Amino acid sequence: MMRVDTSKDLLDSFWRAAVYCLHPRVILWSQLPLVLVGGGVLGLGWLYWEPAVLSVRQGLEQWALMSAFLQWLQAIGADSFRSVVAPLIVVTFAVPVIVVASLLLVAWILTPTLVTLVAQRRFPDLVRRGAASAWWQGLVWSLGCTVVALLALVLSMPLWLVPPLALILPPLIWGWLASRVMAFDALSAHADVTERRAILYDHRWALLGMGVVVGLLGSAPSLLWAVGALTLIFAPVLAVLSVWLYTLMFAFGTLWFAHFTLSRLARLRAQQALDPHRAQGPEVFDSKAQDTQAHEPPEASVASYPSIPHSTDGKAP
Repeated sequence: MMRVDTSKDLLDSFWRAAVYCLHPRVILWSQLPLVLVGGGVLGLGWLYWEPAVLSVRQGLEQWALMSAFLQWLQAIGADSFRSVVAPLIVVTFAVPVIVVASLLLVAWILTPTLVTLVAQRRFPDLVRRGAASAWWQGLVWSLGCTVVALLALVLSMPLWLVPPLALILPPLIWGWLASRVMAFDALSAHADVTERRAILYDHRWALLGMGVVVGLLGSAPSLLWAVGALTLIFAPVLAVLSVWLYTLMFAFGTLWFAHFTLSRLARLRAQQALDPHRAQGPEVFDSKAQDTQAHEPPEASVASYPSIPHSTDGKAP
């Protein structure tokens, strides 16, 4: 029954998040990360695009193996492909930075507004008990998860040479990052530490699946770079367009996580009203049960007490 309820909540939260993306407040606030990241991409591209491409090209020519490969391309008449190797490498390293910057800005700027919107419209009676509502706690959590995800990406790059793993590992890593950041931010203002840990633990696989879906949707803007080599000429413009798509997808993901986690939080508190021990999570419940058993006196048996003699005259001995 729990799996059926979770599946229903996932689907219900999905279509609600899609509808909320059309809300004027969501559209308005989604422009702020676009302006910040998009402006930064345009500025950096204007200043450092050509020097970066030139530096990469010079580094490739100094590398003996890559130099031989480039000479082979020239020998077979593939000069056009040789000319795009360096820009393609620059774009390959720039896209993950753009994705992470978009995700973090959505988490820091857009998420509080989106969670408040969902709470006010759908859960107006949900009390804010969050102890992690301070902005610096969410910042530290997001940065920590981002560092772990980037390390996982770097360490797993050799495995990308295996075709199936190249299609599996990046979405899993981005999905893990999205689930950890978005779920924490969605619950930080309304759930206390015990409630947040219980929801993140009980629904860890559902949250990971949501993160993978968001990661796959977030990788869709990368298809803009696969149109052809001519797109590298318009790299700064395409980068800004990618930022807008990343922001839109991550805003949808934030709304999806907000609807799902807040609905589970409301259900958890409803269970807590009926059974306070059960709704506090398995770990808290087990520890309380053990403490109760530890302090509970052993059962008294009849044989463990001495028999009381009875007098025949009805008086106590």
